[in-house]
Amino acid sequence: MRPPLRRRFYERARVNESDGAFCVVLDRCAVNTPGGRSLASPWRAVAEALAIEWDSQQDIIDPLKMPLTRLANSIIDGVTQSPSEVTAEVEKYLASDLVCYRAENPQGLVARQTAAWDPVLDWASTSLGAHFVLGTGIRHVNQPPEALCAARAAIPGDPWRLGAVHAMTTLTGSALIALAVAQEALSVAQAWCAAHVDEDWNMELWGRDELALNARALRWAEFEAAGRILHAK
Repeated sequence: MRPPLRRRFYERARVNESDGAFCVVLDRCAVNTPGGRSLASPWRAVAEALAIEWDSQQDIIDPLKMPLTRLANSIIDGVTQSPSEVTAEVEKYLASDLVCYRAENPQGLVARQTAAWDPVLDWASTSLGAHFVLGTGIRHVNQPPEALCAARAAIPGDPWRLGAVHAMTTLTGSALIALAVAQEALSVAQAWCAAHVDEDWNMELWGRDELALNARALRWAEFEAAGRILHAK
């Protein structure tokens, strides 16, 4: 069960610049993460988006409606403290990336996977020098060590962008899709569609499930928040 939600206690949220960082302030009080660190971004645009999330809360502060704040908290409290561990988690996905595992049939699904995923592999090959191999079904495919090494080098070192790539990777099952967004080879919307080829096919075949669609909407909000951080300037 979810813990009781806190009532809104502030009039407005704003951004305050301090020591080169942009902090979220509620009235006169700075916001802290669950770990007790300042909720501050290296980019004003991200901090302003965070402030908008806080201002958008009504009588109750609902973290489920604050995907960017949740991601920022996880980056500040988690990724910045142990970036090597987060990098290693992204690396694991490269060895069994979604876009490398194809359906054998039906041909309609095969065609959609090819159209959505081949451009990602082509980009990895051309831009990263990472040549991945394909498999069918759920049989594991051992990827060439050279491909894994080349793709690994593209994982961002900056904790904020690393945290965003990690979030996208876990949401989609594809580190390559996340890296393509990070390097602007795919838009956020294109990446989301590519990651849901199978799910969309099944919905067309078996019908739409409202609970599944609601869960997907929450994941999309998280994915979009990660994209905002990746493209922040």
